[in-house]
Amino acid sequence: MKLIRSTSATSYLMYLCTLLLCTGIVHAQIDGAIYAWGRNNYGQCNVPDPNSGFVTIAGGDNFCLGLKSDGTVVAWGDNAYGQCNVPAPNSDFIAVTTGAYHSLGLKSDGTVVAWGRNSYGQCNIPAPNSDFIAIAAGRIHSLGLKSDGTIVCWGDNYTGQCDVPATNSNFVALAGGRYHSIGLKSDGTVVTWGSNSFGQCIVPAPNSDFTAITAGSYHCLGLKSDGTIVAWGWNDDGQCNIPAPNSDFTAIAAGAFHNLALKSDGTIVTWGKNNDGQCSIPAPNSGFVAIAAGAHHSLGLKGEWTIVAQGLNDSGQCTVPAPNIDFTAVAGGSFHSLGLFSEGAIAACGLNDDGQCNIPAPNSDFIAIAGGMYHSLGLKSDGTVAAWGNNTFDQCGIPAPNSGFIAVAGGGLHSLGLKSDGTVAAWGNNNHGQCDIPVPNSGFIAIAGGEYHSLGLKSDGTVVAWGKNTSGQCDIPAPNSGFIAITGGESHCLGLKSDGTVAAWGNNFYGQCNVPAPNSGFMTISGGSHHSLGLKSCGTVIAWGDNCFGQCDIPAPNSDFMAIAAGGHHSLCLKRSYSTSVEETESCEIPGSAILTIVSLSPNPFNQFTGISFETQTSAHVTMEIYDVSGRRLRTIPVGHVGAGLHQACWYGCDDNGNNATSGVYFVCLYGTGGEPQTARAVLIR
Repeated sequence: MKLIRSTSATSYLMYLCTLLLCTGIVHAQIDGAIYAWGRNNYGQCNVPDPNSGFVTIAGGDNFCLGLKSDGTVVAWGDNAYGQCNVPAPNSDFIAVTTGAYHSLGLKSDGTVVAWGRNSYGQCNIPAPNSDFIAIAAGRIHSLGLKSDGTIVCWGDNYTGQCDVPATNSNFVALAGGRYHSIGLKSDGTVVTWGSNSFGQCIVPAPNSDFTAITAGSYHCLGLKSDGTIVAWGWNDDGQCNIPAPNSDFTAIAAGAFHNLALKSDGTIVTWGKNNDGQCSIPAPNSGFVAIAAGAHHSLGLKGEWTIVAQGLNDSGQCTVPAPNIDFTAVAGGSFHSLGLFSEGAIAACGLNDDGQCNIPAPNSDFIAIAGGMYHSLGLKSDGTVAAWGNNTFDQCGIPAPNSGFIAVAGGGLHSLGLKSDGTVAAWGNNNHGQCDIPVPNSGFIAIAGGEYHSLGLKSDGTVVAWGKNTSGQCDIPAPNSGFIAITGGESHCLGLKSDGTVAAWGNNFYGQCNVPAPNSGFMTISGGSHHSLGLKSCGTVIAWGDNCFGQCDIPAPNSDFMAIAAGGHHSLCLKRSYSTSVEETESCEIPGSAILTIVSLSPNPFNQFTGISFETQTSAHVTMEIYDVSGRRLRTIPVGHVGAGLHQACWYGCDDNGNNATSGVYFVCLYGTGGEPQTARAVLIR
């Protein structure tokens, strides 16, 4: 586990930026299902039902531990020494780890609980049992990291694996091998001690820039800030031979004689001994958010991001195709729906009379989606746009050159694309001038389409509208400033202001422009034919306007949503499957409930990175996520466990794949265990 330690030093902030944002960690604040493979002689690969709600995993010799989002621990496999008997009360756990035949759990109050085989005192926590922020275990010894950066070891010490070298300070992570131990310092160096029979304690030069560590029986792995892995020690089974390309890794885990590494695209790479199939990853190898290794088996945790749909379903537009899991974005057409998988594929459902649900091959590498009335758009990672469905007005005919696009939007029978140079391209039906971009065609950072009108958001926070204006949908209300997001309905518009308020204008026959009070705390917006949606920073959705088909009836519980999209007469919400917020449909401000508070973002606006200062009232697991103004999640940064106090992190302006985000407004969301999520707005200027 990696963590942030309280500090006020600028130099340490820069270290934290590298530690937290250039890498991932084994623990993930995402609720999901566990996949297990390899040796199964004790049922260690048979995950108990219900296989959901897990946030982190650990593997022992022949048993496993899974930590649920509610703080409970599930254990299965070999139980000869009681290593699967979680002591009561089984609650408030924030981390778990395993030795050969014993288990450790870290509680939210900083205490450690140990159970299982205790022949060498590996379960006897040294006093004072307090202030722990991370735990690790070797075969028959245990390690704990204190909030002051010191490491405590207990259990078998035959080879000196419990003798932490001087100076015992400034540690930020730890790991245990069979008879040796490893510690990661805040300056990115690795310290090792204990048995060195196979060179497992000789860190290869240069001993610098490490961000994560793990240990097998007689070998070690270190993850560097550039996403490469270094391995040393016993190599008879090839466990130190990193597969090419040695790049883009975000997390590492070591078994007895094999390894797993997680790539930034959610795939797992394995190498080393495979006599029990511990390196044979089950298909599909995608969507993983965390990894763990037992002695001869492996574990992978998949994320669960599901789509919730409500409203008119006459064409199946609210019937999400299976598997309803691992989505990262949603979009709605008039009578069809689109969902974007984390692996880059698109799923579609609903009316398909014009082929608007027939995703063109190859269905891969998409990073954004949009729906028109009867057509669909997808943006590829290489900056090209694909379009399909009704093409009566050539709304699917992408104008040349089909390159350099960074966003797409669908109008009724026309399409819009935003280029990386800040210009807008429009094509399709132009009977009301909805494709005639006003001059100067420059400085745009976001686009949106209505039925017969178009919208563009400029980098100075002003909105430009053009096309049909019979209902005033192109008349931006004063003051035309401070906007950070826009969306268009059939004949009405919504604009999100930098202070979290929503402005609405145009057709209001159904009340679709009457933003419910309190008009505050909004994070993103979406417009349907005659209804509107707003997502609050606490994860609740507000809907208003026409509700004849129930499109404004948000399914309970109204919490933990992370993106929204409005179709013609239906609504789509993307839901995270773990709960970090208290349900609240009117206001997200609950006095006294904040586990953490965002203190500042600096610099803001920023060009290369912005530092996020936040304060926690208690110890908590913290995850940081970055969203664009459309509600699409760009980056998930598992910060890890932090103690009470002031902490710092940063965002380097890139997405999960390392691609630079474009100029615009982004939302920085921090989630802490048991409390309200906190959101701040960051402005990126390239």
